[in-house]
Amino acid sequence: MAGGHGRAEGAPREAEEASSRILTVPNVISAVRLCLVPVFLVLLLGGHDIPATVLFALAAGTDWIDGQIARRTHAVSKLGQLLDPAVDRILMIAGVAGLLLVGRLPLWIVVVVLARDALLLLGGAYLLRRHRIRIAVVYPGKVATTLLFVGFAGLLLNWPLVPGLGVCDAPWLPGLDAQAVSWGIWFVYAGLALALGTTVYYVSAAVRRLRDARRAGGRE
Repeated sequence: MAGGHGRAEGAPREAEEASSRILTVPNVISAVRLCLVPVFLVLLLGGHDIPATVLFALAAGTDWIDGQIARRTHAVSKLGQLLDPAVDRILMIAGVAGLLLVGRLPLWIVVVVLARDALLLLGGAYLLRRHRIRIAVVYPGKVATTLLFVGFAGLLLNWPLVPGLGVCDAPWLPGLDAQAVSWGIWFVYAGLALALGTTVYYVSAAVRRLRDARRAGGRE
């Protein structure tokens, strides 16, 4: 429901007219980020934790760079508004899937992350195509994504390990049981909590905008 090149958190994306250009610097960066995803998965599944972590951090970190370039050079494009959030989602999916496959992330976290991403992606596409409604990104949403990416990077690196709190015996709650775990899990928990909160906001905003649009249509 939100995202894209040059996104000003909490401000409408329509504030700057998007061009129809395809070959822009931000779009090239997004394309390179997309190409890094399969390389990252090959490295991770091959047991090369450090190179995989570096590549993941590079792909995640350059999201901020292409957004800054798009804003400062007035290179916001219609393709970028679709490509940039799509690459974010693909990178997020690759991260959680890879961590699940190497046994460092419980299945329920993967399900929550993927379900949220599917809701935002499909819901946003529906609103835009059927009703020309775009829900602006809010700053907490970007913070949530950043926390998740940092947490995933920590789990990918898998070092240093910190003792679990030992408040329960559930193996599906890493960090809360007594087993040592990567520090990244705490960033994942914080990111999940904030992501779920912003999802409630996005859904509420979408329902409100959709209701307003239908009322406006009924008065015409």
